[in-house]
Amino acid sequence: MRVVFDTNIFVSALVFPGGQAEAAQRVIRGRDHLLVSKAIISELVDVLGRKFARDPEELSRAALFVADLGEILEPTRRVTMLPDERDNRVLECALAGAADIVVTGDREMLALGALEGVRVVTLREYLQS
Repeated sequence: MRVVFDTNIFVSALVFPGGQAEAAQRVIRGRDHLLVSKAIISELVDVLGRKFARDPEELSRAALFVADLGEILEPTRRVTMLPDERDNRVLECALAGAADIVVTGDREMLALGALEGVRVVTLREYLQS
């Protein structure tokens, strides 16, 4: 399955143990194919630095981990479906990579349900699939 994780899934997996880490394990084991973009990695680094006071070395390791874990895409199509521009960058990555699903905890993104055949699901729904 081709999957895009919203930044909140990455942050939770890197900061808190539990189900979020299981999402990354599915990719590590080769069960799913992760799609990421520079915009997603940039947001991840920003959030980890700003909200969790990670030092520059930790931020670099997190960025490299995510980049190595997934296929990095450079979306060319702009999406403006949601008020939060960072959420739109996640959707752009999903569309550029012909993702099957986007995994998120973001209510506005979840309210979409799907976008051009890409389902938007919660972490629980993803882990149960």
